[in-house]
Amino acid sequence: MFKIDHTVTERFLRYVKIDTQSDPDSVTKPSTEKQKNLGNILVKELLEMGIQDAHLDTFGYVYATIPATTKKKIPVICFCSHMDTSPDCSGNNVNPVIHTKYNGENISLPNDATQVIRISEHPNLKEQLGNDIITADGTTLLGADNKAGIAEIMDAAHFLVKHPEIKHGTIKLLFTPDEEIGRGVDNLDIKKLGADFGYTMDGESAGHLENETFSADAVILTIHGVSTHPGFAKGKMESAIKIASDLISTLPKDRLSPETTEKKEGFIHPVSVNGIIEKVTIHFIIRDFTNEGLLNHENFLKEHTAKILNNYPHSSYEFKVQEQYRNMKLILDKHPEVVAYALEAIERAGLKAIKSSIRGGTDGSRLSFIGLPCPNIFAGEHAFHSKQEWVSVQDMQKAVETILHLCAIWEERS
Repeated sequence: MFKIDHTVTERFLRYVKIDTQSDPDSVTKPSTEKQKNLGNILVKELLEMGIQDAHLDTFGYVYATIPATTKKKIPVICFCSHMDTSPDCSGNNVNPVIHTKYNGENISLPNDATQVIRISEHPNLKEQLGNDIITADGTTLLGADNKAGIAEIMDAAHFLVKHPEIKHGTIKLLFTPDEEIGRGVDNLDIKKLGADFGYTMDGESAGHLENETFSADAVILTIHGVSTHPGFAKGKMESAIKIASDLISTLPKDRLSPETTEKKEGFIHPVSVNGIIEKVTIHFIIRDFTNEGLLNHENFLKEHTAKILNNYPHSSYEFKVQEQYRNMKLILDKHPEVVAYALEAIERAGLKAIKSSIRGGTDGSRLSFIGLPCPNIFAGEHAFHSKQEWVSVQDMQKAVETILHLCAIWEERS
């Protein structure tokens, strides 16, 4: 066990106060300049630790290297977290609140009486008795997704620099922008990063390691209707708005949707509709754990669209599929030691290691397919993207310990 004078809580409380929301409608890189505000702070802190190459690039990525303390030839590993918070909920003027020695009751957030973190809705709270829970004040998200991961990596880096007697190989640190809007590695310089394997610190419950994600595509469906003057429209008008309504309303009600699926079940999900009588564009996200399942869902949607359009003989549609990310398990299965070492590190930290799947994606999904096999380790974040987001101080500390044990295990096994 490591005797750590933890800095993770103080770091976390500092980082969440910095507004770093990304913007899916922006075309800049990063999507919001304010993400660099946190990046600059992280670089300053890393330089103060003595990590000499820490820097922020023009695209908003923070790169840093902790030199090896062993003469062994060891694969270079990277720890990664994202700096942006979700655009789904306000991240401005975050006011973190520490609920010390949690007593097992519902948690009422102080600045909005309607925001109550109920045990019935957050069963993981049952595992936190006596721990210190951090929430926002009820008016914003907290930002534990993913500033918990950042704070954990920074605390671990601080400890490693102060304790060169701990044997480890070269460690790379990477903090990315725009993960929440699917652009987290779009402008990453993978050669400059120079790592062989990676770990994102972006998971939920303590002890969990995720080696499998959804595979993901987007579908842009454009419907071309027939517009004419409504006073003379009988037998002529074919409203793209009504066609879109028919199409969406007749999708399956008991399956293939986020609200009716769980575990390894995929879905078809309309996320936006925009248009006029003549033309409507519907954006879908398609998810499944296998590429075959993904293709089946897309074919179903295309066939369903064609069937609906049969009722509108003068209208037409365009169906465009855009690849987003793929299940990282396809890559990780080729490098079993990456997952095995992480599970061992979690156990050394005193936790029960649990391997699980994500009904979503992480930076690790795309990193795995551009040359950096990268599972996802717990950061302790819960109820992310909402005003009821929370994290446990003790879980963050266990994540720091896991990072340190993982660095040591790579050295021992090499």
